[in-house]
Amino acid sequence: MPRAKGGYKTRRRRKRVLKQAKGYWGARRKLYASAKETVDRALAFAFAGRKQKKRQYRSLWITRLSAGAKGLQMSYSRLIHGLKAANIELDRRVLADLAMSDPKAFAAIASVAKQA
Repeated sequence: MPRAKGGYKTRRRRKRVLKQAKGYWGARRKLYASAKETVDRALAFAFAGRKQKKRQYRSLWITRLSAGAKGLQMSYSRLIHGLKAANIELDRRVLADLAMSDPKAFAAIASVAKQA
């Protein structure tokens, strides 16, 4: 059986991995085996990071809402419960932005939630 040499597909695959490893240090950039391990690990972290980013933003919005509600002598949970009772369907991102940029509008929304 003849020896199978790396054809253009193999070369193309290796070039793609080494191109992705650009900027890495030492053998991680130059040697295919090391580069492949590092690139695979980096892609796994990137995938996980895209999920974590969503969680971290939600956590940030909740923190900002909690701080805004505390300024109005109200807890975060009472604020959210009041908004649901009053059928105000603003999401946490919009509410957090209001609490930061327009405190008067946020206070008006919070007073409606307090009455509900």
